Amino acid sequence: MAADTADTADTADTADNADPATPRRSRTAGPAVRGPGVRGPGVPGPGVPGRAGPVAVGASTPQTPARGRRPSPTAARLRRLVPTLTAAPFTLCYSLVLLGTGLFAYLGDPGTVHDLLTSSSTDVSHLSERPLLTLLASALWIVGGISSPYLLAFLLVLTALERRIGGLRTAGVFLLGHVLATLLTELPVGASVAVGRLPDSSLRRLDYGVSYGLIACAGALAGLLRPRLRWALVGGVGLAVVVGSLVDFDPLTDGGHALALLTGVACRPYVRRVAQRRGAGPSERAPRIG
Repeated sequence: MAADTADTADTADTADNADPATPRRSRTAGPAVRGPGVRGPGVPGPGVPGRAGPVAVGASTPQTPARGRRPSPTAARLRRLVPTLTAAPFTLCYSLVLLGTGLFAYLGDPGTVHDLLTSSSTDVSHLSERPLLTLLASALWIVGGISSPYLLAFLLVLTALERRIGGLRTAGVFLLGHVLATLLTELPVGASVAVGRLPDSSLRRLDYGVSYGLIACAGALAGLLRPRLRWALVGGVGLAVVVGSLVDFDPLTDGGHALALLTGVACRPYVRRVAQRRGAGPSERAPRIG
């Protein structure tokens, strides 16, 4: 009996001297709850280096955040039609310039606007005096201002072309169509005036806008599309030229539009090589307009 009393006292002393941070397990209690940082008694878990411990009461298991919803193919395709600073910087900056001049033409003084447009006209008189400045200035305006359908067509066509061949090459195609169509229509006028077949008043006419360059880019873009879209784009541009000539017949402007379209179509071999090197040719999964 004395031995039993001594054992009882030793047990009591051991319990009193135990580490207060060490949890006690009751004989009648169930198994200890283990959390994500506890693997077992004396085994450190990944969340607690060097020691194990119980999970606090009321602790919840961390939940995996839900993944974002992927955009639909239609929304992604529509976003590719809009110029951005990273994907189509030339089209974006040029569009802002055209928007600014269009707003000025709509809100500015009519007399000042008329003088600016006249000085920007690519007629024989201005081309003979200052050819480079005249060619550049005439491409800063849109016929019809901000309400013109040319502005929307400009955004769609040049964005699609620039995404395939780059900004510098798109600017080159635009300038090629703009310059060639202008010179091929105005130089015969100057020659006709020189030989006396046309009056001197033909040397001065109001001719400005981005239509030549835009149509040339549309012809070049058609060479990068699949056959059905290609012929639809070329046919649509041709139909627009014919309808425009019927509404407001101008042989020089109508001839310039046809020359610009032929210029863009002639660029097809070059733009196809460039687009295929960039991985956006017709044989790749290139962004499409329709």
